[in-house]
Amino acid sequence: MKRDFLAVTDFSKEEIFETFRIAEQLKADVKTGKTHHYFANQTMSMVFAKPSLRTRVSFETGMVQFGGHALYLGPNDISIGKRESVKDIAQVISRYNDWIMARLFKHEHMIEFAKYASVPVINGLTDYNHPCQIMADMLTIHEHRGTVEGQKVVFIGDGNNVCNSFLNFAAVVPYHFVLAAPEGYDPDPETLAKAQAAGLSKVEVIRDPIEAARDADVLYTDVWTSMGQEAERQKRLNDFKGFQINDELLSYAKSDALAMHCLPAHYGEEITEATLDGPHSVVFDEAENRMHAQKAVMVMLANSAGAGIQV
Repeated sequence: MKRDFLAVTDFSKEEIFETFRIAEQLKADVKTGKTHHYFANQTMSMVFAKPSLRTRVSFETGMVQFGGHALYLGPNDISIGKRESVKDIAQVISRYNDWIMARLFKHEHMIEFAKYASVPVINGLTDYNHPCQIMADMLTIHEHRGTVEGQKVVFIGDGNNVCNSFLNFAAVVPYHFVLAAPEGYDPDPETLAKAQAAGLSKVEVIRDPIEAARDADVLYTDVWTSMGQEAERQKRLNDFKGFQINDELLSYAKSDALAMHCLPAHYGEEITEATLDGPHSVVFDEAENRMHAQKAVMVMLANSAGAGIQV
């Protein structure tokens, strides 16, 4: 049976922690030059409706390290749902490739991709969520703190797709998640309600970033204006004044708090350059962990189909 990774909730708590274990081992092996050609001669189509530095490089490099090959299909190569239907694209690619990674606008297209593809589909981002990013983020916290359970993670900014994935994580693994956002920038209401109803994690939405940051283990942010929202840029700059991660905001968090950002960063807006390059920052550990976490997700999906990979 093929299995997809479209949301963090596709994995159980135990599977998430096993993914972290695999990722840490694969990361250690990369550092020592040990190779694992688990997917030798396999191919992955990387379908990009939205461009990305980290998603492309991490998946392409990871596939090479696994002994396989990844093909980049950009926005001009495949017009998702326009030039050709999603279901036809999914079925055609499945005849050529062993894996599909898609980075799309509409989450409905991701679901349709998975429905009609006969090979595993990995969600590289949609407007609704970003599960690979959150797996890398939580792996990073796990590395630096020894656990993610019970950690207070404060997301400063827009209740966007990354925020939705933090909420999905809260429905599976117990931790304390706080969104500090101005009125009008809350996350998906259904996702928020499910995270709170799961009863595993403490989940809050707070309007005051200083109140939210008190005793935080992690301060996390993302750009205020995402791709497709460029027309709202000036309004967002005004609305998010005061919601910046900087030295002052960090002073309200724990003394050893981690500063995180999924990148790309807009210095002087959601975060200062001094903070991103400062002693609290683990941003580039986080960026590196995209590759290791995604490789571990691939191993998990393959093993669910009976691959029997031992890491």
